Amino acid sequence: MVSALGMTAVLGGCGVTGGSAEVTLKLVAADYGDSAANSSKKYWDKLVEEYEADHPDVKIDVSVYSWNDVDRKVREMVAAGDPPDMAQIGAYADYVAQDRLYKADDLLSIRTQADFVGQLASAGQVKGVQYGMPFAASTRVLFYNKTLFAKAGITPPESWDDLAEDAEALKAEGVKVPYALPLGPEEAQAETMQWMLSGGGGYTDSVDGYGIDSPENIDTFSWLKDDLVGKDLTGPVAPGNLNRAAAFAGFAKGEVGMLNGHPSLMKIAAKNGIKYGMVPTPGHEGPSKSTLGVSDWMTAFRKNGHRDQVGDFLDFVYSEKNVLAFSREYDLLPVTSSASGTMAAADEDRHLRPFLEELLASELYPVGKTSWADVSSQVKQQIGKAVAPGGSPSGVLGHLQAAAIRAESAE
Repeated sequence: MVSALGMTAVLGGCGVTGGSAEVTLKLVAADYGDSAANSSKKYWDKLVEEYEADHPDVKIDVSVYSWNDVDRKVREMVAAGDPPDMAQIGAYADYVAQDRLYKADDLLSIRTQADFVGQLASAGQVKGVQYGMPFAASTRVLFYNKTLFAKAGITPPESWDDLAEDAEALKAEGVKVPYALPLGPEEAQAETMQWMLSGGGGYTDSVDGYGIDSPENIDTFSWLKDDLVGKDLTGPVAPGNLNRAAAFAGFAKGEVGMLNGHPSLMKIAAKNGIKYGMVPTPGHEGPSKSTLGVSDWMTAFRKNGHRDQVGDFLDFVYSEKNVLAFSREYDLLPVTSSASGTMAAADEDRHLRPFLEELLASELYPVGKTSWADVSSQVKQQIGKAVAPGGSPSGVLGHLQAAAIRAESAE
């Protein structure tokens, strides 16, 4: 998985079609499982069976694809003139620009729409109108290897200086990778934004324009280049060649002292017997005031109509029971306030609390910009050069800013 964030009325009984004619809704969804045993198909099959039992005149036809394929599959369906009624995917802004999607206002009950976590609902907006409905969310925290930290006699870092000192101590103890900095093409946009936020910057400025080469971001990457990479405190390869999956695998082998991670790293580490701890992302002066939040999106295409049926089904999808069931199955964060409140109070979900606590202070990618896909691709290709020997943080970030402005102007 590359991507990752109620008090709703569950309508039952007669359905909403108003007649006996059967309506079939097509839903394309992403698979969050890592095996056949926990494939998302099982989740959807159970949910659809329950819904159809109360709505005999509505059928839900669900196709589940891997994250490697789902966005491409939906693009192909749209290009062929046969979009699904609903698609649960990684981005939505391109379809908004093509005027293909229903607004959330057109579909959801007021209670459902009002129940979305505020940051996630806002990230689903284009020009103040919500089109992307958050479906799954996650945040990032700093993971550290408790065994390696104890051996080095150090405590988890709160600031950048602490992190550098801890990395030096780990290096002195022979730890192979004191800090894993994955700026490789798999998910460099995530690690980049996490560090930008910790330095008081981000991809955008206060008026929602791109601000990639802001003084804060230049300072952040200058520090990374000089105080971490330049002192040989990262590895095992150059950051621009290190992908997230490889960094996680290194942590699970006990070779990495610290790295930024999302909830799925917990299972990977525990499976390998790694004793780990989690703390908020260190910032320039202390714990970062904001962290990276990631959401995947539910969208609804207008071409086939069926607005009432789609809206009623989505109200059911976003019921507290169903949001909690999905979040618990895949160690993700609920996208509704009601389910978040239940999770925060439930002992069975205590392992997710560090991430849940970060959600309200999280910032998401600027996914409402149709230019973001191009900008993200450029970041993946270029950002590693900013911390490479002889590299120029200001030069690389300036190049990315210019590319972002061109992409934005082309929209």
